[in-house]
Amino acid sequence: MPRSSAHTGPSPPKPNPQRRAAAAGGLWRWQVATDITLLDLPPYQIHPGENGLVARSESVPTDPQIRNVPLDRSDALEQRPRSGFDRPSDPLESSPSVRREAALRQGLTARRDPLPSRQRKLKGGTTTFMLVMHVGAVFALLPRFWSLQGLIVLAVLYWITVLGVTLGLHRLVAHRGFDAPRWLERLLVLMGAMACQSGPIEWVGLHRHHHLFSDQPNDHHDAARGLWWAHSEWMLHEIPALREIHRFTGDLERDPFYRWLDRWFLLLQLPLGAALYFYGERAGVHGGGLGLVLWAIPLRLVLVYHVTWLVNSATHAFGYRNFDCPDRSRNCWWVAILSFGEGWHNNHHAHPASARHGLRWFEFDITWQHIRLLRAMGLVRRLRVARLP
Repeated sequence: MPRSSAHTGPSPPKPNPQRRAAAAGGLWRWQVATDITLLDLPPYQIHPGENGLVARSESVPTDPQIRNVPLDRSDALEQRPRSGFDRPSDPLESSPSVRREAALRQGLTARRDPLPSRQRKLKGGTTTFMLVMHVGAVFALLPRFWSLQGLIVLAVLYWITVLGVTLGLHRLVAHRGFDAPRWLERLLVLMGAMACQSGPIEWVGLHRHHHLFSDQPNDHHDAARGLWWAHSEWMLHEIPALREIHRFTGDLERDPFYRWLDRWFLLLQLPLGAALYFYGERAGVHGGGLGLVLWAIPLRLVLVYHVTWLVNSATHAFGYRNFDCPDRSRNCWWVAILSFGEGWHNNHHAHPASARHGLRWFEFDITWQHIRLLRAMGLVRRLRVARLP
């Protein structure tokens, strides 16, 4: 990964004593915001805020030339000797960030209480929709609906949809790992909304909530409740985190486009289905227009659903870890292939704002390659990229 060129403009202002005092419990490193900001830092502290962003380090600084990135004390303390006699008197040991990490680590193994009675009931709408989509996917695989055109449509729409989720909803909107023009951001979000994984406000809000409470009892897809719960069962029940969405999505709720799409995202399937049905009938495709529709909508959605859900389940159970985060995140190579790089999940939980998830030479990240292409075309800038120490 090439380093950005040295900044030749005016030197950044030095942090004042008030900022130093406000940063008690954490270290602050000033970085010049060139085209690429290298995040060779330990994991971020994650906090909800009025601006709806996930991490304090992701808030927009007053000076557009400067980004202040907090250095979490958890990693700094790991550099100290750890022994039974190590009782440092450093006041940072009792800082809020260290206490919060200790609470998170304790929560990983805490006993999970049974779901309350109101949460045990299945949600009729979501359960019915998922059942219909899975039945439709099975019908799509009947020999009478097979065709080369159907396979091509499935492959192209899978690429569009997964990239919309990973590049648009996730790395751009949820974590602001890079900057993009408004038209490109909205195009990517529309592509992600084609996945029918709820509207963008709900998707981003739940994802930011997950990062705040990863694998804790109040995480909506808490992996400690079992692989199947983390995979998909959680969404079939009441989701208490939805009541807190407004605390995480203030930046999106101010945009009429996001409010509209959050309500009507399902309608995007209608023009797609109509166009494919018309083409299939007119072109005499084997299986007709219905075959193309089945391959393009229910089969594609089910594939994308399970690939996305594997990030919530498999990458919190299988694989290796590059970072000792206070959660169950893992790097899982086969999920990374299917999900265009999202399977390098431990890297992501360590550095949520990084536009690049695959950090080792063998951790191939398809979404990151698309970001590099967009950057070469001049369409994205101010990338935030993590790297291994």
